[in-house]
Amino acid sequence: MVHVNPPYRCDVVGSFLRPKTVAQARVKFSCGQISKEELTAIEDAEIKKLIAKERENGLSAVTDGEFRRAYWHLDFLASLGGIRHVKAEAWSVHFEGHQPKAETIVIADRIRFPENHPFLEAFDRLKALAGDAPIKFTIPSPSMLHLICCVREENYEAIDLYKGNDDKLFADIAQTWKDAMLALYAKGCRYLQFDDTSWGEFCSQEKRSAYAARGIDVDTVGRKYVACINEILEAKPEDMTVTMHICRGNFRSTWFSSGGYEPVAENLFGNCRVDGFFLEYDTERAGGFEPLRFIKDQTVVLGLITSKFPELEDKEAIKARIQEASKYVPLERLCLSPQCGFSSTEEGNIMTEEQQWAKVRLVRDIAREVWADAS
Repeated sequence: MVHVNPPYRCDVVGSFLRPKTVAQARVKFSCGQISKEELTAIEDAEIKKLIAKERENGLSAVTDGEFRRAYWHLDFLASLGGIRHVKAEAWSVHFEGHQPKAETIVIADRIRFPENHPFLEAFDRLKALAGDAPIKFTIPSPSMLHLICCVREENYEAIDLYKGNDDKLFADIAQTWKDAMLALYAKGCRYLQFDDTSWGEFCSQEKRSAYAARGIDVDTVGRKYVACINEILEAKPEDMTVTMHICRGNFRSTWFSSGGYEPVAENLFGNCRVDGFFLEYDTERAGGFEPLRFIKDQTVVLGLITSKFPELEDKEAIKARIQEASKYVPLERLCLSPQCGFSSTEEGNIMTEEQQWAKVRLVRDIAREVWADAS
């Protein structure tokens, strides 16, 4: 069974629980008690330990655990040219339980990728720490910029440059992500992931109805998102893998969307030219595997192991679900991972670090038993 990596048979979405040393250092830095250089040194030390743990627990590609970020998405988006980071009265979506601290972004000028974007330095530092280990690096999907600023925001008013000109807006978003992708590639990135919660929302009948009541056709928006992503991928070098992770919310073990993939499957799976999809499948909220019939030649990483709770899944039950999914996507194009990261924000999900690694080892062990070429 030949498998071209990545994605890997045993893979992860990207984020890991923040060590107390990192959490404490970030608080001290925000209060002016330590310098940026001191914070970075602490992050580097903990990321080096994380890389060792990732390799020890069976992961082929290593990540920085997103230790330098407060959020999986806002740190990247807020550092783009033309974007302003602002406080908000409430989070842009409602989680079923704990609520993140309310912050958001607005489009204030022409959108662009700056040469000094902090994620470029973050990649450099990860590369220096990773040695010869393959690296996986995550950034939010371009869809997220539009979703947060223009769809979720009920009082969105376009700046003059984009007023009445969606084509210009999406062209600038596409160019921004092209520039980001190629800048990371030039630094050695060969495995990049776009993280995206827009499709989770567009799967939800409740959210689809709410958007329709505001005059927003999410199917039309979704087609624009796929076209934008495909335009970015036209510039992707042949030896670079770009995947997409689709999520229904992950903050302190909570969620914000429910619904199977059927409403978006034909457009997304059938037309989006990413190399692979990381798909949430750890609860009934994600529905069945039937929508995978629209998958073409992409790899599908089944998120069958939950990152939200510490209880370990039954191995045989997970193997049975993998076999069920193989009715729609051949087994040689399937992989396994947790459904999301363990710490989409710096607060992290409700489990211990050892429970987190037990989940990773479970993915590793099942992958080795299902696929002879698992790595």
